[in-house]
Amino acid sequence: QVQLVESGGGLVEPGGSLTLSCAASGFAFSSHAMGWVRQAPGKGLEWVSIISSGGFSLTYADYVKGRFTISRDNDRNTLTLRMNSLEPEDTGVYYCVGRRFYLPGNIDFEYWGQGTQVTVSS
Repeated sequence: QVQLVESGGGLVEPGGSLTLSCAASGFAFSSHAMGWVRQAPGKGLEWVSIISSGGFSLTYADYVKGRFTISRDNDRNTLTLRMNSLEPEDTGVYYCVGRRFYLPGNIDFEYWGQGTQVTVSS
C-alpha cells in the first residue's frame, strides 16, 4: 500500500535549521508531484511547497520563499525539505504529500504521510 514516512522534525531555536525527509513507497513516485503541507496548532492546513514529478518545477508559498528548499531523489523515492531561518510561525505538523498533477497552492493531495512535528522556540 501507499506509504509516506516523514522524519527529521524536532525542536529548534528561532533562526535555526532543520531538514525534513519523506520516504515513499507503494506508488509510482517518479510520476507524481510531491509537496509539503503544514498545520499550526489550532489552525487549518497550509500549503508550503510543491515539486514536479521530474523535479524541474518548484513553487513555494510566499511565507517560506527564500528560506525553504524542496528537492527529490527519484532513484531513492525520497522527498526533502530543507528549512533555514526558522521562525516561531513555522511551528506545526509537516505532512509529506503527493498527487498526480503539479498544482501549486492546492492542498487537495491524493497521498498523505502521518506528519512530523516541527517546533521553533527559544
